[in-house]
Amino acid sequence: MYIGDYLARRELYSPEKLAFIDAGKSPAWRLTYLEANRRANRLANWLQSQGVGKGDRVAILARDGYEHLDLFFACSKLGAVHTALNWRLHWQELLDIFQNVTPKILVYSDDFKDNVTQLTSHFPLPTLHFDGDGITGSSHFESTLQSAPDSPVTCEALDAEDTAALIFTGGTTGLPKAAEISHRMIAWNTLNTVIHDITHNDVYLNVFPMFHTGGLFVYTLPQVIFGGTTIFIREFNPAQVLELLERENATVFAAVPTMYQMLTQAPNWEQADLSSLRFCTSGGAPLPVPLVEKYTAEKGIRFKQGFGMTEFGPGIFALAPEDAIRKAGSIGRPNFFVDAQIVDDGNNFLGPDEEGGLVLKGPSYCSGYFNDPEATAAAVDKRGYFHTGDVARYDQEGYFYIVDRKKDMFISGGENVYPAEIEKVFYQHPAVHMCAVVGLPDPKWGEVGMACVVLKPGATTTEGELLQFMAERLAKYKVPKKVSFMDALPISAAGKILKRELREQFTS
Repeated sequence: MYIGDYLARRELYSPEKLAFIDAGKSPAWRLTYLEANRRANRLANWLQSQGVGKGDRVAILARDGYEHLDLFFACSKLGAVHTALNWRLHWQELLDIFQNVTPKILVYSDDFKDNVTQLTSHFPLPTLHFDGDGITGSSHFESTLQSAPDSPVTCEALDAEDTAALIFTGGTTGLPKAAEISHRMIAWNTLNTVIHDITHNDVYLNVFPMFHTGGLFVYTLPQVIFGGTTIFIREFNPAQVLELLERENATVFAAVPTMYQMLTQAPNWEQADLSSLRFCTSGGAPLPVPLVEKYTAEKGIRFKQGFGMTEFGPGIFALAPEDAIRKAGSIGRPNFFVDAQIVDDGNNFLGPDEEGGLVLKGPSYCSGYFNDPEATAAAVDKRGYFHTGDVARYDQEGYFYIVDRKKDMFISGGENVYPAEIEKVFYQHPAVHMCAVVGLPDPKWGEVGMACVVLKPGATTTEGELLQFMAERLAKYKVPKKVSFMDALPISAAGKILKRELREQFTS
């Protein structure tokens, strides 16, 4: 049994059960499992008529909406590969991705028409659009779907190790790596999830982008297996989230700390009734204890916290609600089918309270990186452990703590930001001699980028000019908030820029 069967099984077991609510539509879409499966069959039949088959990539560029799941399940029925694109990326960044993964068809929403116009002028391919008129020659998504037959579609040759989706991780060398999410990985992550969290008849509100592992795989897929209801919104809106949690009697909610902070500032926070929630889950960064205490005191919320990543799980660690304050700062204990260890530089296992590299092993690991055998081989050691690049420790009770994250990465508003990718663009500017980008604490976003720049002798430019230069080439969330012009950068004896010194200089 593979992912494409999930909706068909649900149509068999609970055809009239409410499966999905797309609250981003007006009026909201409310789909039963029968309706959802028939839509996926129709789209799969159309894709098949266009020559899409096993292993072919089909891309989607759109904010959250049910069309993402239409495509995900249609691709799964064909053995094709769902390829969701980060809509915050610049079209030139998307073109780099296209040239690597070579999608056969692109589905997009009309608000990204300008990006698609640029993309298809450099990489021609058939397109389907929704929420507008689309570019010249583009077919309408809903009309196309409804015109196709809803007869069942299956891929007889599909194996559990075949790739169901590509999820992009931030690229440490400039180009995002595409983690290959197999049918096997999704099934094992679901088992890890339901052991800890999901029960039958849960109602889950998803606010994570559908191009993230959080949007597709944290609770959305487990919900389908267990026959629950999943709610989608177009993009995070604190007031709307609170309204939906109350109106739809949501039982499960997950977000990053920045979102939880924003919810408390919404105009309807005080009157919002969140009593239907069994628990809330927080990930992406440590959840501040005062915030936990505020939710507990004012709304009676029980918090689960955890840690995950695109390449593994994503459910890796979980911290139970009763430990939220007692073990503040911990990412919790490994999920049931995850083996987590701490190793030294010689790859030897370390004991409690010893800091070292966090390594993971288990059946919910991805199959590697698409079209990147070197990165795939480098990520796993001879014993089969995936090296996360994080420095961590665990205590005597088996609770893990992240001591330092991946060397240079920082998290801004829940998004991983990789400085090397930004620095690469800075070096394209004719006035820049040296640069280093670091993440600095920010009360709203968690962290924001600061660029430390050394200009070439005799060259001149301004902070505004540099930031404009970056904005024309990078997604908005990657563009640093500030530029500091320096005479020199701190350099180690080995010739490396000492970013820790820069962070300390600007945070002291």
